[in-house]
This record gives sequence, structure tokens and C-alpha cells, in this order.
Amino acid sequence: VQLVESGGGLVQPGGSLRLSCAASGFTFSRNVMYWARQVPGKEREFVAGISDVGGSTNYADSVKGRFTISRDNAKNTMYLRMNVLTPEDTSVYYCNTNINGMEYWGKGTLVTVSS
Repeated sequence: VQLVESGGGLVQPGGSLRLSCAASGFTFSRNVMYWARQVPGKEREFVAGISDVGGSTNYADSVKGRFTISRDNAKNTMYLRMNVLTPEDTSVYYCNTNINGMEYWGKGTLVTVSS
């Protein structure tokens, strides 16, 4: 199982970014997928989740209305569109899935929101 995040970078407050998570080594279309984030020294927190075929999504209250999670099962890829970014969104963003009770994580992509 491999999860590889990309798309992070430096963005100004109010700006936007789109993160991608490329998945391999498992049947992507059968798995619920998640985005989480972590600031050094703090616990990793849930950001958003999406069902296996994308028909159901849920979000942390802190990002609801600003972030959109999506997936393309034909490309084995999940996305996170982030709008109206604030400095509080600065974090390392990870994609995550659970397969047969085991958690899998990517290495993360850093998002820095700063002027």
C-alpha cells in the first residue's frame, strides 16, 4: 500500500490550493479515504472523509464550507480543494485509509499559509 500526497506549498491568506493523494497497492475504489493534518507538537486531526464511490463526504467544522474532498477512482487519486486559507490551516496534510483494520498513511505534504 502506498499513499503519496502532493500539491502543498506556500500560499497567502485567502488563497487556494489543491492537494492530491495518489494511491496504489490496494483496490482504491473500495476504500473510504480521509485527509488529516498535523502541526508539530499537536495531535493529528481529521480534516475530511469521502466514501468509496464519493457519494458521501464529511468535514471537520474548522474547514466546512472552505474545503472540498473528492476522488477519481479511475485515477486512484483523492483530492482536497482548499479555499479561503488562513494561517491556522498551516500544517502537514496526510491522506489515510484503513484496510482490514490497519491504518495506512502517506508521508504528508506541507501547506504554509503566510503573507
